[in-house]
Amino acid sequence: MKKIVSLLLALIMVFSLAACSSSGEGESEGPAYKIGIITGTVTQGDEEYQAAQKLKEQYGDMVVTATYPDNFSTETEQTIATVTNMASDPDVKAIVFVQAVPGATAAINKVKETREDILFVTGVAAEDPAVIAAAADIVMLVDEIAMGTAVIDQAAKQGAKTFVHISFERHLGYATISARQALFKERCKELGIEYVEATAPDPTGDAGVPGAQAWITENIKVLVDQYGKDTAFFCTNCSMQVPLIQQCAELGAIYPQQCCPSPYHAYPSAFNISTAGHEGDVPYMLEQIKLKVAEYGNSGRMSTWEVPVNMVMIQAGFNYAQKWIEGTITERCDEAALLAEIQAIAGDAAQITKYSDATTGTLDNFFMILCPFYDF
Repeated sequence: MKKIVSLLLALIMVFSLAACSSSGEGESEGPAYKIGIITGTVTQGDEEYQAAQKLKEQYGDMVVTATYPDNFSTETEQTIATVTNMASDPDVKAIVFVQAVPGATAAINKVKETREDILFVTGVAAEDPAVIAAAADIVMLVDEIAMGTAVIDQAAKQGAKTFVHISFERHLGYATISARQALFKERCKELGIEYVEATAPDPTGDAGVPGAQAWITENIKVLVDQYGKDTAFFCTNCSMQVPLIQQCAELGAIYPQQCCPSPYHAYPSAFNISTAGHEGDVPYMLEQIKLKVAEYGNSGRMSTWEVPVNMVMIQAGFNYAQKWIEGTITERCDEAALLAEIQAIAGDAAQITKYSDATTGTLDNFFMILCPFYDF
């Protein structure tokens, strides 16, 4: 833990010297460029939204923020309009897009019709890997392929006899989620764990997020009653993690990690943990979650990664973009430079690998991030 740099602390402090030098009396007004950051709303992705706002607070007008719509799967035109509007400002030299929801590729391609100079760094890519990689300069994603084995191994370590995969048709159409699902099945078979698929409502559908969350609250107990407490649950959607964590804790089930692993993703809301006075203190958050899990008598059966991965993508993407604009990084896609930015935030144990599959081959600008687990 000592080697891991607190991401939220970095959002507040890591560029304090630069901020001070640009605002002091009689000094320059700061860089003559802007970096755009596009995230979900607090409903779809509170973690990345707060990361963008922290950078906005730190850098002021140098950072331009916007959000994609909650119903992004059916409102791709709004996503495209948001990105093109941001790029219409000639001072915007880079855009960091986390999460890169459906419509991100079309938006980037639309901007490139008039602005080939803008650097696009995308994270949590939801479109076909080859398609988004052809549009963006850098693509990042949690290593969903490696997670196909790692999550099952973690669940097995926590005592799982059954593994329930919760998703819906739209997500199962994503190449990486589908590939991970196949690996889940394969690894469960190898370890003698029963694999179960459960279909939940799509949060972007008619019932919205409330309907999807209600499904979790109503159905997890049914599944635990059916398969027993030694059942591990994994859901592919961010907005459904809070009720899933609550149900696993209350029922004594197993919860290996969120879809986007992070101490700040859903756990604080699920356990009503306040960050007041401890903003940016990752060790504090990990300890508080651990205490809450113990209160439920579920120690050793819930976990996550010890770094907030979506925030890592935003912070690393921002740092990379800033250095590229200022000329410290000279290539649009420099793997070594990107890894250095990720490890500066997430610690030396963080790894990246290039996306590769039998159909697409290897994508040189699509990087999969993997970090260690933290057991509560």
